[in-house]
Amino acid sequence: MEKLPQISEAEYEIMKILWNEYPLSTNEVCDLAQQSHSWNKKTIHTLLSRLTSKHVISYEQRGRMYYYYPMISKKKYLNQENHHFLNRFYNGKVAPMLSSLLDQTDLSDSDFQELYGILDSKRKNEDTP
Repeated sequence: MEKLPQISEAEYEIMKILWNEYPLSTNEVCDLAQQSHSWNKKTIHTLLSRLTSKHVISYEQRGRMYYYYPMISKKKYLNQENHHFLNRFYNGKVAPMLSSLLDQTDLSDSDFQELYGILDSKRKNEDTP
């Protein structure tokens, strides 16, 4: 698995914006980020610069405007983070993680049915040659 750069929580918020819609101009990213965070434009510009230097986003210049887009997929990044989390906290074992989550969560019958469906689907896909 190719190791992707680590990104901070704030950088991840910018990535979520760009994964949702791209390319976006600097002003559009600022407007969307400021809807859910109290960051000033300079902070957002810094986050965009950091993400660009980490090669997780890039941009194209159109006239005087910069338009940003992701260089890595959300799925690829989340897979890496999930793998890292599982290894760091649960020694790579899914069952203890799931047990811990279930102990802390109230689940409805429909939640259980959905989980059974996910597990059953995974088992069937692994049985298929």
